[in-house]
Amino acid sequence: MIVTRLENADRQSPGSEGFAKAFAFLRRPDLAALPDGRYDIEGDRVFALVQRYETALAAKPRFEAHRDYIDVQYLAAGSEVIGWAPLGAVRVSEPYDQAKDVCFGSAAAWTPLRLGPGELAVLYPEDAHAPRLADGGPGPVLKVVIKVSLGAGL
Repeated sequence: MIVTRLENADRQSPGSEGFAKAFAFLRRPDLAALPDGRYDIEGDRVFALVQRYETALAAKPRFEAHRDYIDVQYLAAGSEVIGWAPLGAVRVSEPYDQAKDVCFGSAAAWTPLRLGPGELAVLYPEDAHAPRLADGGPGPVLKVVIKVSLGAGL
């Protein structure tokens, strides 16, 4: 897992073509104006999901993990907490769905990662995470999640 500001991301993450394309997309001057939805950067190897939503309070966060993709979760506006736990510490409640590349579960202990505007988290398959958590209280966010396939990211 890497947590940093976008301007430092190139130095702090693997120097792969997939990450370079991801960070270039996040630096688009029109990023905040993009409608919600999927944007192919390099087909299924690297793509972006633009999302606007309200964060929520959660007493027991729902953790997710992926096998085929690395998540680059970037906050363009607002603030959010992402719960983090090592995958081995997650009790799986919904088994891995290969078509959706996700499994879900809960963690008895976890670390909160607070992201504000311009900050991102790079989450690898061994990093279980619970996104969309409120930072103090619920609030609106503009978030871009870039999915980087393991083949493109390492």
